[in-house]
Amino acid sequence: MLLLAISWLLILGSHAQHHKIFQMTGVQDWTGKFQGEFNIPFTEHVDGWEMIITFSVPVTGFSEWMGDVVKTSTDNRVYTIVDKPHVGIQEIGNKLQVTVSGSYSGSKPPTATAEFINLGKDDFKPTELPNKDHTKYNYDQVLELSILFYETQRSGKLPANNRIPWRGDSALGDKGQNGEDLTGGWYDAGDHVKFGLPMAYTTTILTWSLLEFKDAYTSSGQLQYMYDCIKWPLDYFLKAHTKPNELYIQVGDGGKDHSYWGRPEDMKMDRPSYKLDASCPGSDVAAETAAAFAAGYMVFKTKDPAYATKLLKHSRELYDFALAHQGIYTDCVNEAAAYYRSMGFKDELAWGGAWLYYATKEDKYLTSAEKYHEPGKAWGMSWDDKQAAETVLLYKLTKKDQYKQDIEATYTDWMPGGGIPYTPKGLAYRLKWGALRYASNMAFIALMAAEEGLHEAEYRKWAQGQIYYALGDTGRSFLIGYGTNYPRRPHHRGSSCPLRPAPCAWFDQTQPGPNPHILYGALVGGPDEQDGYSDKRDDYVHNEVATDYNAAFQAAVACLKSLHLRGKFT
Repeated sequence: MLLLAISWLLILGSHAQHHKIFQMTGVQDWTGKFQGEFNIPFTEHVDGWEMIITFSVPVTGFSEWMGDVVKTSTDNRVYTIVDKPHVGIQEIGNKLQVTVSGSYSGSKPPTATAEFINLGKDDFKPTELPNKDHTKYNYDQVLELSILFYETQRSGKLPANNRIPWRGDSALGDKGQNGEDLTGGWYDAGDHVKFGLPMAYTTTILTWSLLEFKDAYTSSGQLQYMYDCIKWPLDYFLKAHTKPNELYIQVGDGGKDHSYWGRPEDMKMDRPSYKLDASCPGSDVAAETAAAFAAGYMVFKTKDPAYATKLLKHSRELYDFALAHQGIYTDCVNEAAAYYRSMGFKDELAWGGAWLYYATKEDKYLTSAEKYHEPGKAWGMSWDDKQAAETVLLYKLTKKDQYKQDIEATYTDWMPGGGIPYTPKGLAYRLKWGALRYASNMAFIALMAAEEGLHEAEYRKWAQGQIYYALGDTGRSFLIGYGTNYPRRPHHRGSSCPLRPAPCAWFDQTQPGPNPHILYGALVGGPDEQDGYSDKRDDYVHNEVATDYNAAFQAAVACLKSLHLRGKFT
């Protein structure tokens, strides 16, 4: 029994303080058959449990009604059961009686003990990094946590150095329409669809942060983790770009996926794939993926020249595809429209062209980028709206006054006194759905503008204020696992499930306790217009997480860290 218990604990992570030993009582004997019971009082919230029952003699015909047998020892002395769904969630003060029965040989019925394990606790904790910079918030810790969130979102065959103990291999059957391998990439948010446009945008922004602020990742000890972080989706995009004019941009059906509440490791629904080609164009996602490849080329060109060369080749092909066959991807791939509908593609053509010019210095790419640049102030920035980002990048590359004027117009609108409303505690409030995402995105772009000499003190102070709002200036951290008062019930399927092999379904979405797994590093959507926030799992407007939410937030923190290292801003 002890070896079995230790083995299971090692697999799942240390949670020894969440298991207790109980004796079988109330034994009734019918000469060769017996019945006994285990009475379990609950002194902590339980979301899923396991019992390892060890009998003094072999027992056959074992039965009970509260769980399902998942393991039996070869000598029929040890039975491992896992809760049935209707009894898996228990609150403090509840009591559970597990009645067992079976047959035995010998003159007297068996005695038994049961090790009861709470599978709603995993006790995984990342390394506590010291705040060696002595800044108000620990930038090193924030960068570590955010990268861990991206590791949590990984799909496919996990690497040997996987740091998330409750994640396993998943979606190993993801394929293209002709059998192409489409495993890998990131799950989008709290669900398990792989959407190409947010994923590519996220990759570009994260890669940009590594390109510009490598010193921050090096100093924080996160450099190799960050290389691994961005290479995971880049490898997936290489698989997805199956021909020069063919790109897979989605794996999974949103409707079927959203009707399932459970672990990605347990998915059994069909996961169809959707692609772009000359007859089904998508300049937005093609150009965004080209941007990700170009940025990746710049990051890897000295670290792994062969890999970088491959990325640049795919970047060129995809950008040519985006130019030659223009269209909005959700006009063709209707399956994505309900989730990530694109409103246009000119911003991505400008963005992708600017990145290819940055990478190659070939004038044709700058000409294209400037042709598709959208002048004037930007509404904001998101996975679908790159106007602010491409404007700053074009200013960096050309120093033309027109781009400076566009940036200044944007931040005149975004700063206090402009057209963007603010919460009472100071968050620039563009939209209620993922409010922190928009504020963080614009904070990062403001920092990038300041890097180019534009209103350095003003833009940096404002950007820092938006990031600090998320990290705790209101008395609450919106970054899970950071600080003490952070969200415990994010709208995220995998982290809401107890440790395997306990079942997980919609009852885990509605259970009142915290998620069994702390979703370290995930930035939640954020507060309402009055700074109000409720930590509710079913509130996907304010409490969902997404890979695109973290991208510019993490990039902004890397910039703030770099500024501190350079002695430019504290």
